Amino acid sequence: MLLALVFHRRTLRLFGFVIVPDDSIGTVTKKFVLFGRHKELPPGRILALYGEAGLQADTLAPGLHLGLWPWQYRVELVKFTVVPDDAIGIVEACDGLPLPDGRVLARHVDCDHFQDARAFLAAGERGLQMTVVPPGAWRINTLLFTVRLERMTVIEPGKIGIVEARDGHPLSGGRVIGRAVACDSFQDARAFMDGGGERGPQMSVIPQGKYRINPGLFRVAQVQVTDVPDNKVGIVTTREGAPLTTGEIAGPEVPGHNLFQEPQAFVNVGGTKGLQEQVLLAGRYFINPMFATVEIIDMTEVPIASVGVVVAFVGRAGVDVTGEGFRHANMVRKGEKGVWVDVLDPGKYAINTYTHKVRVVPTANVVLNWATGKTEAHRLDANLSTITVRSADGFTFNLDVSQIIHIPRNDAPKVIARFGSMEALVTQVLEPTIGNYFRNAAQNSDVIDFLKKRSERQAEAKAAIALALKAYDVGAVETLIGDIVPPAELMKTLTDRKLAEQEKVTFTTQMEAQGVRQQLEQATALARTQAQVVDAERKVAIAEFSAQAAVKTADGAARSKKITAEADAEVTRVTGQAEAGRTLAIGEAEAEVIRQKIDSMESGNYAIVQVAQALAGAGVQLVPEVLVGGGHSAGQGGTLVDVLLAGLVKDRLARPEPAPVEVAAT
Repeated sequence: MLLALVFHRRTLRLFGFVIVPDDSIGTVTKKFVLFGRHKELPPGRILALYGEAGLQADTLAPGLHLGLWPWQYRVELVKFTVVPDDAIGIVEACDGLPLPDGRVLARHVDCDHFQDARAFLAAGERGLQMTVVPPGAWRINTLLFTVRLERMTVIEPGKIGIVEARDGHPLSGGRVIGRAVACDSFQDARAFMDGGGERGPQMSVIPQGKYRINPGLFRVAQVQVTDVPDNKVGIVTTREGAPLTTGEIAGPEVPGHNLFQEPQAFVNVGGTKGLQEQVLLAGRYFINPMFATVEIIDMTEVPIASVGVVVAFVGRAGVDVTGEGFRHANMVRKGEKGVWVDVLDPGKYAINTYTHKVRVVPTANVVLNWATGKTEAHRLDANLSTITVRSADGFTFNLDVSQIIHIPRNDAPKVIARFGSMEALVTQVLEPTIGNYFRNAAQNSDVIDFLKKRSERQAEAKAAIALALKAYDVGAVETLIGDIVPPAELMKTLTDRKLAEQEKVTFTTQMEAQGVRQQLEQATALARTQAQVVDAERKVAIAEFSAQAAVKTADGAARSKKITAEADAEVTRVTGQAEAGRTLAIGEAEAEVIRQKIDSMESGNYAIVQVAQALAGAGVQLVPEVLVGGGHSAGQGGTLVDVLLAGLVKDRLARPEPAPVEVAAT
């Protein structure tokens, strides 16, 4: 069947018949022309409009076509150009009028989306076309047009598209961004070009969505939208607009530009390029970063117990409202350039810190410490240190001072107008005023006197400093002298003197105590003497009776002693007689013992025994323990009898002498 169909088509083709399917077109190439005016193409042309030999501008629509002899015409079947729903077709023409100088894309021509080649060649320009082919199926002559599919431009949520045009009018002098042109978010290239669109970065941005934008004409980049968080403000700097007036640092606020989201409106109403006075509050903004940049900063906060004094660097020229009583600086109304006379109460404010400075002035009592290493939370005294002074007697010593000041609410602008800040007030007024006062005061007294009169010095300082600060619209609440550090050697002298004074007081107290004690002793003695007087009187009477009693006692004693002596003599006589009898009895007993010993041996042996006993008592050994002899010779003992005798003598000498028998005296 297929072979039959192919054969049938070829057969019909031989007779000049061409069948074009429903989804295709036929592109025609004419091989030759034998006669007629239009035999050849005009110079510079590629496609034929009047039957010339070559590529034909007209195409064959779906259906049956006659007279297209195969030896003269070559017909190619080409599928319709189909552009999907999420794409666009970018068209480039190979024939047409040349592009004008400086142009990049060919201008728009009404040619039924490039399906009418004859209409296009009548006025169209060759090259890349500004018009795109939308989604759909199109009968486009591929001999004339090349269609390239590109995805649609999609801007994601939370982003915007910034556009740069490759074609259009050049930017005028001093311009950096192309003006806005109504062109359906850059989808209508013809409207952009006809409306005077300029090449380069564009003011307008593309919000979230899908767009049929020709990437050959516009380059689209996605950037984040501008979000200003809570408690923040956005500081805007524009790159387009009128130049700033001489002497101004920021552009004034202008209406009608939807918070810089409509750059063309901003320029049209006279907005100036550069820093803007107007700020952005918390929110989301579709601001073109090619037109303006946004810096996010904190809101200006004025703490409790403080006020904010505004120093404006922009605004109309102000008129001084201070009057004749204040000649040190000018103060102006809100909205004028200068120091505003109206202060900001505690709270948060959307202030452009580049065009307005807010100086916070505490309205509560402020403590400033002239003490090295000691500072308060406000840090105004961070650079203050202990005051070093010299006394009249030439000593140098250190002095810590605390000064309490107060600035009334309505006087805060005067302080800022005169000094510019609280820090300047401290360094330019308070530091030299208080430091010099105490240096001068110390030179009028010696160290000891300064220490002794500390309270008086403090009261004098308070009065003098309060008078001095009043001229600067600052109230002096209290002046307090802190630690005083005199020289070490002087301090030692002072300590020694104090100790001596205390010892003196101690000694005086002790002397007074001794005097009281003496009086007490005298009173006590007097009391005791009074008792003795009474006692003495009693004793006199008693003595008289005692004397009489003594006489009687002595007489009795003499008699007693006589009787006692007589008794003692009798006792002595009896005792002597008893001792004599006792001695006599003992002697007689011992004599009897000796007599019995002599009787037991000869008298000579007894004497020898007594001598030997005496020598033995003295530790003298007279003979050996045992003496054994072998014979009888003169002068030597050798018999057993001698030995036994010697042992007997030894035993006798060793035997203790019997105790003497006491004979009681009779």
